[in-house]
Amino acid sequence: MNEPRHLDTAATEQSAQASTNDPATTPHAGAIGRLVLLRHGQTVWSESGQHTGRTNIPLTAVGERQAAEAGARIREQFPEGFDEECVFASPLKRAQQTARLAGFTPRSLPQIAEWDYGRAEGRTRQTVAALHGAPWDVWRDGPGALQPEMGGDWTETLPGGEQVPVHNGPGETLDDVYERVAQAIDVAVPLLESGRSVLFVAHAHVLRILTARWLGVDPHFARLLRLDTAHYSVLSVYKGDRVIERWNC
Repeated sequence: MNEPRHLDTAATEQSAQASTNDPATTPHAGAIGRLVLLRHGQTVWSESGQHTGRTNIPLTAVGERQAAEAGARIREQFPEGFDEECVFASPLKRAQQTARLAGFTPRSLPQIAEWDYGRAEGRTRQTVAALHGAPWDVWRDGPGALQPEMGGDWTETLPGGEQVPVHNGPGETLDDVYERVAQAIDVAVPLLESGRSVLFVAHAHVLRILTARWLGVDPHFARLLRLDTAHYSVLSVYKGDRVIERWNC
């Protein structure tokens, strides 16, 4: 497997200077391309409901098949394809695998890594609530509400025998992620304004939060968006406004 290519810092800083993600309008709307968001395929934890932030777990066999099928759907919708410099993926294994199995060669973009769930990482919502001693919701409470005693590192053995390290640190707030994805939009905007479409391959929560940022609405709006494994969505500009063109396809 090819090593992921990282977007260089200078390019990120240069695109950040051209940021237009506040307010939720974009110049040259008539020529702007589309921003396509693809969630990675199935993993063991996406099925079990364990919070999967920065833990680097692979796709299941089902997830691999889903990724290939998603690539076919995207190519049907975008027969012109994507320029190589317009395809980005989270550096995490499941996103990189999905991008390649879908037929793309991505550049690695850390700003679209999944939400760092901190002390909820690797645990279901029910397990977190039991350890926390009270109901807990990632959107309402965030990782910061969890006691430091819930932190620590361990090794998880996946059904296939692969061992993956799990880290439970302080994590990120919703606002942290909302600010981080603004940088990803900054990377995409110059490419979109050149009339080219851009593909981001990443994760459910971060892509939903990025969508809220694209629209210029409160980040909590993202919890109302459903994005299934290996499904894609399309963001675009319509009559000068940033919009959701297609969702969960």
